[in-house]
Parts: sequence; structure tokens; C-alpha cells
Amino acid sequence: MKKILSFSLFDTGETILGAMVYSVFFPLYITKYVDPKIYSYVYSFTFLLSFLFALQLGKYVDRTGKRKEGFIVFATLTTILCFSLGFLESMPILSLIVFSLMSIAHQQSFVFYNSLLLNFETKGLASGLGVSFGYIGSAIALIFFAKVLSIPNVYFITGLIFFLFALPSFFFLENPSLKHNVSLKEVFKDKKFILTIVSILSLTEVANTLIAMMSIYLKNVFALEDSQIYKVIGLSAVGGIVGGIFWGKVLDKFSSDKVFPLGFFLWAGFLIVLPVVHGDLILVAGFVAGFSLAHLWTVSRVYIISKFPQEEVSTRMSFLSLTERLASTTGLFIWGTLLFITQDNYRLSAMLMSVFPILGFFIFLYSKRFST
Repeated sequence: MKKILSFSLFDTGETILGAMVYSVFFPLYITKYVDPKIYSYVYSFTFLLSFLFALQLGKYVDRTGKRKEGFIVFATLTTILCFSLGFLESMPILSLIVFSLMSIAHQQSFVFYNSLLLNFETKGLASGLGVSFGYIGSAIALIFFAKVLSIPNVYFITGLIFFLFALPSFFFLENPSLKHNVSLKEVFKDKKFILTIVSILSLTEVANTLIAMMSIYLKNVFALEDSQIYKVIGLSAVGGIVGGIFWGKVLDKFSSDKVFPLGFFLWAGFLIVLPVVHGDLILVAGFVAGFSLAHLWTVSRVYIISKFPQEEVSTRMSFLSLTERLASTTGLFIWGTLLFITQDNYRLSAMLMSVFPILGFFIFLYSKRFST
């Protein structure tokens, strides 16, 4: 249990860092000095750099077996760069450069952190509890910390929290010792794997769009007050906490091959039903949204570890990381396009988004024709 708790605590610190620095304070700060479009381009470019770095670093640690060392190095580097932002408030361009480097380091640490799941007998519970703790962390950060912190202190305090929550993983998690000389060419030629990643992308597009647009959807469709929107989002967080533990337990009882495809039905069903939801049922919809998100984050990383060569885990986790980042861009672009086509019909646009998990399911079925 000590190892599972250690694994989960890093998820908590990582989510607090994301909520406080990536989602709130740094974007609000930097867009005072830099055009938001420029900031978006720079941030998107860091995703590409992060993926390219992750491929090469993943290949290196898979060859040497130094996955835990990679995790420790990049988690520590993330902390140092977060602290550094606290001294650069008067230098926005340099702050943007340091922030970009921190984003890259943070993403590498998360890739190697996911690789450490290899050593757990109950991978589902470890993954699910991590997701649940992550939801708790983000709720604590936004409810308690965001109101009282300001720049530069937010960088010092958040960086310290991130590091302290990473320390148990440094000490108590074991390094998966599997070694393999990975050929990136062979990974890209692995049709089953690439199609699986595309199918996961069909879900992360919907999930990230939901996260980004939920409050706007609730205000436009249901004319909810801010306090009512907070209730729905709060129940979504409860759904995530419950869902992480539930899906983790289910994963350990059944194979990931049986549990993973359920996500396509969860998301398709949710998006088809959402436009016809009325009244207090929107609270139930909020819970189901969080429950579905928990399935995606809990199951996808365990599925990749279980169904593909474990000695190549860090390299292949790089692709999973890419889907999470790429989906933030593609999902919002698709959502904006649907709103334009439907002339701002939010209900119809939400229903049309169900096409993506349905399409993802058929891509997933097609992937099973191939072997790794």
C-alpha cells in the first residue's frame, strides 16, 4: 500500500502544479505582455518539442533501464524551473522561455512516472487511486490556494508542494529493470499500436474539450448562475474521485482488454444524452462526466502497459502523452468548427461530438486485426 500511496501522491502534486501554474496564474500573467495567440503558438510548440524529447529519452531509458532515474531528474528539474519563475516576474520573455522548458521537463517526468506502473501487481488500483488523488489535489488547489496566492509566491509554494509530493515516489517506488534497444522505426510501423493511440486520441479530444468548455456550455444552454456551475463542476470532481477507485478495482478484476473499450460507449452515450438533459439531471450529468474522465485517465495507461511490449514502456508512453496534449488543440478546434456550422447550437454540437468516440471504437476494433 505504501507504494500505491507514493504513486498517488505524485499524481496529486502534478495536478496541483497543472491547476495553479499551467491553467491559472502563468497564462493570466504572460498574456498581459504577450499576445494570447503568440502564447498559444509557443505553448503548442512546446508540446511538439516535448514529444520529440520524450521519444529520444524514452528510447534511452528503455535501453538502459533507468526509468526511475529519469523520473527523479525531470521531476527535480520541473521543481527548479518552477521556482525560477518566481524570480522572473519583471522579465516576461525570459519567463515564457523558462515556462516552456518547465513544460517540457514536466512532461518527461510524467512519461517516466507512468512507466513506473510496470512494477505494480495491482496496476489498476495504483492508476485509479492516482487519478482520484489528482482530482482531490486540483479541488484543494482551486478552492483554497488560488484565492490566497499571487505571483511570485505561487511559484515557490506550488513548486515546493510538487517536490514534496514527488519525494515518496523517489524513495519507495522501484525501478522497472527491463531493458531493450527500441527501434523508433519499428514502433511507428506497429499498426496495432498506432491505431490504438489514434483511438485514444478520439476520447481525449472529447475529454479535453469537455474540461475546457463545460462552464461555457452550462451558462449558454442552461443559463446557470456561477454558483450553480460550481456545483456541477464539483459533482464532476466527485465523479472523478469515485470513478478512479471504481475503474481501478474493475481493471484489477478484469483484463484491460475488456475494460478499455467501455470508454467509447461511456463517452458516446454521454454526448448523445447530454443535449436532452434538463433540470436537476444536469447534476447527474456532471457526475457522469467526471466518472467517464476517470475511466480514460485510469485505464488508458494501464492498457498501453498491458497490451504492448513492456520493455518499450517509456517510448510508448510518449505517444500516450502526445494524445493528451494534441487533443487540447484539435478538440477545441473541432468544437469551434461545429459551433460555427450549427450557428452556435450548443446542444447539437455536443451531440455531433459523439461521432469521435464512435469512430474511435471502430478504429480500435480494426487495430485488433494486427499483432505487435
